[in-house]
Amino acid sequence: MAEATASGAASRPRLLIIGLDGLEIRYAERLMDRGELPALAALRARSACFRLDHGPAQRTGLAWEHFASGLSPAGARRRSAVEFDPGNYKTWQEGARFKPFLEQIDARVTVFDAPYVDLRRTTEMRGVVGWGAHDPGTEPNGRPDKLSRSFQDRFGPYPAAEWTYTTPAYCAATCESMGRALAAAVERRLEAALWMLQSVPDTDVFFVVTGELHSAIEGLWHGVDPNHPLHTHPSAPAAAKALLEVHRAVDRFVARLAEACRGWDLLAFAMGGMGTNTSDLQSMALLPELLFREAFGRPLLQIPSDWTREPDTVLHLDPQDGWSNARNWFPAPGRSARLAQRLRRSVRRLLPPAARPANPLGPFRSPLNWQPTTRYAGWWSQMNAFALPSFYDGRIRINLRGREGEGRVDPDAYARILDCLETLLGECRDPLTDAPAVAYFERPSVEDPFALDSSDADLTVVWSSPAAALIHPRHGMIGPLPYRRTGGHTGPHGVAYLAASSIATGDYGERSSFDIAPTVADLVGARSDSRLSGRSLLCDVGGSV
Repeated sequence: MAEATASGAASRPRLLIIGLDGLEIRYAERLMDRGELPALAALRARSACFRLDHGPAQRTGLAWEHFASGLSPAGARRRSAVEFDPGNYKTWQEGARFKPFLEQIDARVTVFDAPYVDLRRTTEMRGVVGWGAHDPGTEPNGRPDKLSRSFQDRFGPYPAAEWTYTTPAYCAATCESMGRALAAAVERRLEAALWMLQSVPDTDVFFVVTGELHSAIEGLWHGVDPNHPLHTHPSAPAAAKALLEVHRAVDRFVARLAEACRGWDLLAFAMGGMGTNTSDLQSMALLPELLFREAFGRPLLQIPSDWTREPDTVLHLDPQDGWSNARNWFPAPGRSARLAQRLRRSVRRLLPPAARPANPLGPFRSPLNWQPTTRYAGWWSQMNAFALPSFYDGRIRINLRGREGEGRVDPDAYARILDCLETLLGECRDPLTDAPAVAYFERPSVEDPFALDSSDADLTVVWSSPAAALIHPRHGMIGPLPYRRTGGHTGPHGVAYLAASSIATGDYGERSSFDIAPTVADLVGARSDSRLSGRSLLCDVGGSV
């Protein structure tokens, strides 16, 4: 690195950035006030504190890319981690697309397991990513090679990989095991982070993320939320104890890293909040089934008959059942759908290479065939509208003529179809509460549907409750289904604790989640980059910029 860069970085304190992936600040602050999280409570007391508002971008599932790139969905032209190819009706989950903004600041940066930081796109940054992150957004890689090899030799594979996406709500013993495994993984992550700090002693900025809270809250939230339908399940006390165990481990993680980096500025943050999952069943299974029935007048979903006898009760399943057997609820695509898929593949093979999507770096891609949504894909070309795979709120694509490969809806009918979809979904109710199933709808920001990004939907459905079934006046009962993740990305705020020499302690209220990246750039004295979304927190709170 150039001398000017090194000397510029030396003029300011070094910076420790701790990403608290999955921290739900309302729950965490209750634990702090009870004395359960002394390190986080001490950090809060000596920090400038901010509530972070991620807005509708929280539903994209790309929070860590928003920080890693410094770009909002509008700035990145990316609205979801799920991509859709309108030519062949294929979907997939796509990882990091952008060069990390930390590569462009005037500092020597080391990163450990930060999601959506693709080190292949960097030349100056050092570290290891893709080790044990929740939704890493990139394949495991590291640089320089010597550091990466030494890390693998010393620490091996992530010790809690089998628990990252576990859904244990129907078994108390599994909840307990998940808590122990994730807490132990936090301890191992701490060992690795401290080793990396020692291995790269000239680091100006050390950025590390712990994702165990993300996994824990998604699997164990019913244990601490009295309003969750599974809070009365026998597993709930074990889930609450396990969730506390993971939080205590993360608190020790923060304490040890802060001690190891004594004298550094410290920024600990979570881009968004967590809470009750209100999307898995509706977005992944119930919405695609509703649209299928609307298109063809018959069901595809085939659930056990005893599940439907009392649709207003909560299913309590054997621990071995549930989403692990989700494929059994849907038959394989019919003959006509299979023929249509084969025809599309044949046409696709005839296209010249230039007509195919290309990315020279080959972004990390994950298949989505485990989602029930994809079992309907063989019929999408025959429908006016269909549900895309989603990890969050419902996402509907219009099969638009001239945009989709086998589009059916005339562009002049586009607005009318959207109105009809909102009416259709507005008629759905949650049988457990008899309340409307939908809270509200969002339409894309672009007025021209032909300008819709490949990661965007024509209609987003924001659900109002963790409904296990939908009742529609014409299409009848859809479901019920067993719960999958009990926790989700529904908390109203993220949080940032900034213990920096340039800012006085105190509560500074609410700011945008997109302000974190510009703040980091300011803290290390980087030249301003107009590409970054948001504005530095230091601009309005008396910090030097």
